[in-house]
Amino acid sequence: MKVSILLPYKENYSPTYPGAVSIFVSSTNKLSKYKNNVTIYGSTSYKKKLSSNYVNIELKKKILRSQSKDYVSKFLEIQKNINPDIIEIHNRPIYVQQLVQLKTNLVLYFHNDPITMIGSKSVGERVSLLTTCSKIIFNSEWSKKQFLKNLKNFYHKSKKLEVIHQSTNKTKVDLTKKENLITFVGKLNSAKGYDIFGDAIIKILDKYPKWKALVIGDEPREKIIFNHKSLKNLGFQNHQKVLQTFNRTSIAVACSRWEEPFGRTSLEAASRGCAVIISNRGGLPETITNGIILRNLKPRTLFDAIENLLINKNKLKVLQKQSIKNFYLTDKLISEKIDHYREVITKKILFNINKDRLKNKIKILHVTNFNERHNGRLFYNTGKRLNNGFIRLNHSVLEFSDRDIVSYYRNINDLNGSKRLNKKLLEVISNYVPDILVLGHADLIKKETLEFIKKNYPNIKMAQWFLDRMDSDWINNKKRFLDKIDLMDASFCTTDPVSLKLNKKHKVFYMPNPVDQSFERLENYKNKFFNNDVFFAMSHGVHRGILKKGKFDQREVFINRLINITPNIRFDLYGMNNIQPIWADNYLLAISQCKIGLNLSQGKPAKYYSSDRFSQLIGNGLLVMIDENTKIGNFFNKDEIVLYRNVNDLSEKIVKYSNDNVLRNKIAHNGQKKYFKYFNSTNIAEFIINKSFGVKKKYFWENIN
Repeated sequence: MKVSILLPYKENYSPTYPGAVSIFVSSTNKLSKYKNNVTIYGSTSYKKKLSSNYVNIELKKKILRSQSKDYVSKFLEIQKNINPDIIEIHNRPIYVQQLVQLKTNLVLYFHNDPITMIGSKSVGERVSLLTTCSKIIFNSEWSKKQFLKNLKNFYHKSKKLEVIHQSTNKTKVDLTKKENLITFVGKLNSAKGYDIFGDAIIKILDKYPKWKALVIGDEPREKIIFNHKSLKNLGFQNHQKVLQTFNRTSIAVACSRWEEPFGRTSLEAASRGCAVIISNRGGLPETITNGIILRNLKPRTLFDAIENLLINKNKLKVLQKQSIKNFYLTDKLISEKIDHYREVITKKILFNINKDRLKNKIKILHVTNFNERHNGRLFYNTGKRLNNGFIRLNHSVLEFSDRDIVSYYRNINDLNGSKRLNKKLLEVISNYVPDILVLGHADLIKKETLEFIKKNYPNIKMAQWFLDRMDSDWINNKKRFLDKIDLMDASFCTTDPVSLKLNKKHKVFYMPNPVDQSFERLENYKNKFFNNDVFFAMSHGVHRGILKKGKFDQREVFINRLINITPNIRFDLYGMNNIQPIWADNYLLAISQCKIGLNLSQGKPAKYYSSDRFSQLIGNGLLVMIDENTKIGNFFNKDEIVLYRNVNDLSEKIVKYSNDNVLRNKIAHNGQKKYFKYFNSTNIAEFIINKSFGVKKKYFWENIN
């Protein structure tokens, strides 16, 4: 893994006068497992550098030309030759615009308030950064909230956004050697609250002469001066000197007026066992685990807080012990977090991540037609079967019925309801944030919507299942299946994928039609009396509930021929010969009165393809007969289903098995047992999840040629 880090222009990556960004980058890089593959780029006039893996970008001054743009341009040219896996940009969102042309992972770090920075002030700029960057890192939850101001809820839970606080090394501190010392470190201006500190500390030093105060910092633009015999101003000091001072300090104060994005002073003071007093501004409260937080920032409240610790020595000692004991923002921890996201976005630990995610129960957003608007007529469908499987695996499942939604939201500005549907999906994603998005025949979900989700929620897996046949006579079905296949982590169809001659780069798997224990409740092989011998049903108008006028199906010719050559057999037919189709419990009632279920799909037999009638018939304990050219017989023994070669062979077998109750019931029972064992909805649901997450597990139907 090659990582290039770009510092802000003129950031001093030097021990002489280092900025907070330089200290952070230097200290975390030293502990990174990829430190030998990291190069840090900056531009500074100081000769001494914080580490040897630093490259200084030299620039010549040019009149009427942006030095900052030249700085990024030079960096860009260097990177074109290096081809890094990741470019980490610190505290300059405006740099992203120039670097987006590099086809690599861009990671943007915010060390300041995002909405005050050029390149991230507007909502549009921040949305653009979210789309462009592989990761955006904030130094506090407060900074992240600032970035999300006025952004739609969709973006708020994006896995691209992560808080990685600043850090420091943790060292052993002898609390018995703490001095009567109160310290202020930072810019000596009113924004940092130095005037408040000065007013309070003078009164403290007058009242408590055994205590002293130290001030470290400068401010050439604002002169705030306090004099006292027990107050010493050391001016600017290098970083190590500051840490040494905190080792001696008993009380450290960081009383900023402005909204500090984080606050390194209080962080380092806490790591050295100081009793820390901070203001309730910005990300300051995130820098400590134990301390005193001033919500009413005035000289008097600061004086009272300090005095309370001076009077109550036990409280002072407890606070010091808690500060160092509970301190956790170490360079080691933060370095590990940085390495982890690097591995995630470069896919170096993707498989392990998937396995880890599946150890816990996941969240599934299942988008298909749940047929709410049909008042239960189409309740027994594959979408609900799969849903039951997901739930039996103890996963969290949210149903999103696409066809119902478009039906409810159609209007003159959105004739098919597609605009509202896609907008609603994004809203649901933002609230639910699934681990996987499963689509079933969701044609009105736009490809652009899924691409948008992928860019902003790259950790969400996507899968699709498809039941319709896709051979040459149904080429439009194949186009529907292929429309979004490039975005899918896995795709599933009820036709043998090899026979479809799909692109091998796509992960496409054969999916048997599932049977479900709560749907297929009959045990017809136990019945002794039947009103009919053979059941067959088809429909040209599933969603209408009635047959389409003038519609002809070639299967009608086959069935009528079968009837003519098979006398004395009672056929129960639906969806043809002017007999309307049946649904729901009427359907179950009809098949409960039949010995044999004929499974005959539209068109020529295709390898492994069958409508979901097959699972309904065999799952309810009927003897199922199916064309041998479907090759579904590969999954079954001869005593589990009956295969036929042609209409004459089928006729003979219908006569034979309708009259042999013992043999028929035995085969029907065996077929139902086999189907429930291997092709139940829980197995199929697990199959979809495992294949989508790259879990290597072979299933029964994958072992059959």
